[in-house]
Amino acid sequence: MSNRVQHPKVVVIGAGSLFFGRQALWQMVHSPHLNTGTLAFVDNDPERLDKMAKLAGMVVAQEGAPLAVEAAYDWKDVLHDADFVVFSFAKDTVKYRGIDCQVSEKYGVRMCSGDTIGPGGVFRAMRDLPAILACARDVEQMCPGAWVINYVNPSTVNGIALARHAPNVKSFALCDSLHMPHVKRRYAIRAGVIDRDEDYTKEIDAGFDLRIAGVNHFTWMLKAEYNGEDVMPRIAESIRQDAVKETDGGDTGAKALYNSTIGYALYEIFGCVPVCVAHTKEYLPYWQGLGKLVEPVPPLSIWETEPRYARHAEMWRQVGDFITGTLPIAGYMKTFGPDHATDIIENMVGGLGKPFYINTFNGGAVTNMRGDAFLELLCDVDMDGPRPRPVGEMPRGLRGWQELVLDTHELTAEAVASCDMALLRRAMLTDPLVNSIADADAIIKDLLDAERDAVPDCWY
Repeated sequence: MSNRVQHPKVVVIGAGSLFFGRQALWQMVHSPHLNTGTLAFVDNDPERLDKMAKLAGMVVAQEGAPLAVEAAYDWKDVLHDADFVVFSFAKDTVKYRGIDCQVSEKYGVRMCSGDTIGPGGVFRAMRDLPAILACARDVEQMCPGAWVINYVNPSTVNGIALARHAPNVKSFALCDSLHMPHVKRRYAIRAGVIDRDEDYTKEIDAGFDLRIAGVNHFTWMLKAEYNGEDVMPRIAESIRQDAVKETDGGDTGAKALYNSTIGYALYEIFGCVPVCVAHTKEYLPYWQGLGKLVEPVPPLSIWETEPRYARHAEMWRQVGDFITGTLPIAGYMKTFGPDHATDIIENMVGGLGKPFYINTFNGGAVTNMRGDAFLELLCDVDMDGPRPRPVGEMPRGLRGWQELVLDTHELTAEAVASCDMALLRRAMLTDPLVNSIADADAIIKDLLDAERDAVPDCWY
């Protein structure tokens, strides 16, 4: 492996991220490959930044790690000498995703997440992608050798835009839904290869040929064999059995509702198991409530703003409790664990040779899709970047959906990068959830009116 990094500097743009900041700190302290380096937090919310910086200092002191910690409100103050720059931000995302979903529902588009496909995906890119490209331009000037890792949704849109509009910056995109090796272990349990309490050994892993591919959040299990035996039917049967019990309590959030029932229905249609159903169900028109007959599954529930605010508030209460001593700081390292992005960074720095699911160009991995299709694929990855492993063909039917979703994402990336209303309209009308030209135009108008504070002036 080339370009080994001895004391890596990792810059996190969006230190207050609900899903990343705390785990990044855990990994940077825990890993001997990373903890002699620097963790730099960036956030434009002074209160949140100060809390994360104080928490980081306390954890480092408690653990006796040699990790250096920096904090800045402006990324330009810490980008120098960076080896990795992770984008994990979304200003007021809870508020605006709620607006996206409520406005779209008026026009028959129901989004349980609203951050990657549908009008929600388009408008989230309009809010966040300009900042991503601006930071990438500064990376090119200030730390041109750094790897930029996009963790902001819509991951495919932002990943395509970085590759096309910041071509001199080394970049790839991530989503935590296929964190390795956990995803393989989960499906090994469903296949009956191991029991839930059994260790997932290297020998079991070597015998389990699991191939997953597709656009981020629209990924499918294309092959599952254990020692040469097709175990996908066993996995599907396990999902079907879960579907029978699906209404018996449990998580009732929009992203969690009816996932097993929907997952098994999609398996029956396409012959492949969807592996990110909480999002995949939103990519298809089947549960939008527009059919003439009543479906076994009701129309999708839309994104819940208030419960997500409550989750964020609970996170910040926990951070505050560690800082004040209500929770002993000695328990921090037992409370959290590794994150997908920092696992990959550790692997790249340490040359550990582990494979990970990464959003990058296909390059022939899926043999019947073009080489520049931006897909989530199992990759070998080191300091030279990700290299997708072979997958095989994407089945017909699924391939058509993949291309439609890719076209929507590519058009969105181009529209936002160029601030082109005609391309924006084309992206919205290519999107698989939009039903009419009049609806698309009305959604664009209503969302531009409602989100003027967050959308760049060029759209007005």
